[in-house]
Amino acid sequence: MAGDTPFRKRRPWRRHGPEANQDGTGGTGPAEGGNASAERSAALPEHSGSFDDERGRSASLEVAGAASPDRPEEQGRAEPTTGGRLHTVRRGVRKGRESAKALAAQLAERIIDTAPRVPVRDLATLRKQFPGLGPEELADKLVTGACRATATVGAGIGAAAMMPVPPAMMAELAAEVTGVAAIEMKLVAELHEVYGRRPPGNLGQRSTAYLTSWTEERGIDVTRPTTLNAALGGQMKRELRQQIMKRMARNLPNLIPFMIGAAVGATMNRRDTRKLADRVRNDLRKDQIRWDRLPALPPLEQPLNPAELPKEIEGP
Repeated sequence: MAGDTPFRKRRPWRRHGPEANQDGTGGTGPAEGGNASAERSAALPEHSGSFDDERGRSASLEVAGAASPDRPEEQGRAEPTTGGRLHTVRRGVRKGRESAKALAAQLAERIIDTAPRVPVRDLATLRKQFPGLGPEELADKLVTGACRATATVGAGIGAAAMMPVPPAMMAELAAEVTGVAAIEMKLVAELHEVYGRRPPGNLGQRSTAYLTSWTEERGIDVTRPTTLNAALGGQMKRELRQQIMKRMARNLPNLIPFMIGAAVGATMNRRDTRKLADRVRNDLRKDQIRWDRLPALPPLEQPLNPAELPKEIEGP
């Protein structure tokens, strides 16, 4: 028709906005695609929390496994898990403490049995072995030899613990505590001889007194009956177990692998032995009896089955 715009040049005009969605019309007349687009929109699946054929479940910003306040049953399931882990940890700590106490009790009995078997040199033997030395010089020699011996024990245990194995670690720790205790008890007994403070009694009574001196890290005062009575009483076992627990805690770094524990064990044992010797010597100096005033004492009884000690403690 004349005056009309050709059909191929006519441009469809569509409205954008809510009006186009409401009536589905566009251009100058009704849009034929309005109903089709609405049908397609209705046919599309919703993606809120559902699966998609290609992409799977939609992403969520919630923490995986976190319990929602709207779902208290999930919180109830999460609490027993945490409580169960804490209960397991507490039970393991309790079992470890009980095992340590049981080991300390066993070591206490072993040390008590070993004390009478520790060979002790009397003053006459020491003066022959170290001629020309006074009491302090002789005591220094004894302390040096004992420190060298305990350092050897610590280094040996640390070298044996290169590859830490839990069952063997407790056995190595027990062997170290027992060996160091025997060396230090010998040192304590011979220091009493050097300072003229030999406890009275037979071999068993003197051994108990020396063991108490080692446990309390003090010298035995033979002039005070209460000191000897405490040494021969049942309180000594409780104090001995406490001392063993302290030694075990201090000796734990000796079990560090790769030869580190060997150096640590040697250093710590040497330091602890010297500290023990200093405390005992300070107590013995207060009531020291000079050699020229010391009455003649009988030779010390030697055990029938003496305990084996490192040669370093015997000196030259």
